[in-house]
Amino acid sequence: MSDLVPLTKQALPLSASPRAVADARRWVRDICLELDREDLVECAELGVSELTTNAVLHGVEPIAVRVRGTASHPRIEVSDGSSQPPTPPSLTSDPEEFLTTFGRGLSIVAMSSVAWGASIEPDGKVVWFEPAAEVREDGGAEAVIDSTVEDEPPPVSEDAREIRLLGVDLRLYSSLSRQYYELRRELRLLAVAHQDHYPLAADLSAMFASFERQIPGDLHRAVRAARRNGARAVDVSMRMEPEASAIVSTMIEMFDLADAFCKAERLLSLQRTPDQRSFHLWYLGEMVRQLAGEQPRSWHSEGGGSGIVDAQHVS
Repeated sequence: MSDLVPLTKQALPLSASPRAVADARRWVRDICLELDREDLVECAELGVSELTTNAVLHGVEPIAVRVRGTASHPRIEVSDGSSQPPTPPSLTSDPEEFLTTFGRGLSIVAMSSVAWGASIEPDGKVVWFEPAAEVREDGGAEAVIDSTVEDEPPPVSEDAREIRLLGVDLRLYSSLSRQYYELRRELRLLAVAHQDHYPLAADLSAMFASFERQIPGDLHRAVRAARRNGARAVDVSMRMEPEASAIVSTMIEMFDLADAFCKAERLLSLQRTPDQRSFHLWYLGEMVRQLAGEQPRSWHSEGGGSGIVDAQHVS
């Protein structure tokens, strides 16, 4: 197997029971051997055992383990439905004190890793690590924690303009959000764990962060409320700063570039489907158009809303 071929292993669902740890260890061991990475087996088993134990004891179902990355840099991920971030252990120069103080757990993950961390998302978290060839005696790698959960947005200025997104398709929005989180997290991990090999990842990650700051939290909250109410579509009203237009316009091009990278397997995330791309172009394009003073056009009028008749308005 080529070292550069991205791993496309399906995630292994795990039960919230003691059996989950043994299942995860066995599965990860088999994948390491399949990749001819027997040198990683010990640390891979140690790390995934601790992460799975944490997910079973402190997380929320669904729980799953997945292997991503490449044969050169495999990354083991354990996901669960809790957005509570893990508490990284403090580093100490004394390995015995390190283990005594923190009682295995995440300290073992740190000492078994080249890099490790967590991505916190609105519907859960992913705790990941790249297994080392041997258990480290220096206290281990420092955790990298990132989050897609929005912070309290800054107050809008008097120059902010109302943007109305009419007929937002909740199914497409949700699937596109999942694809976006995968892409965003991939860039973040490349930026922090492999910056020497992927120098552009940090710049791209910074661009994504700047883009996210332009999107009002009202959009995400309206979508979540509509989904809880069982709606299939929603109208959203929000206010955006005029300078957001240039950033959103640039990101429209960047998403097409990211699709090309994903298709060429230069990134591990999946490219957008045609439906996702059309919907993405519509709602980002609406932001740019309306910031320029144009009137809103609904997703229905773009040919994507056929059959959707129960849109609800959120002011």
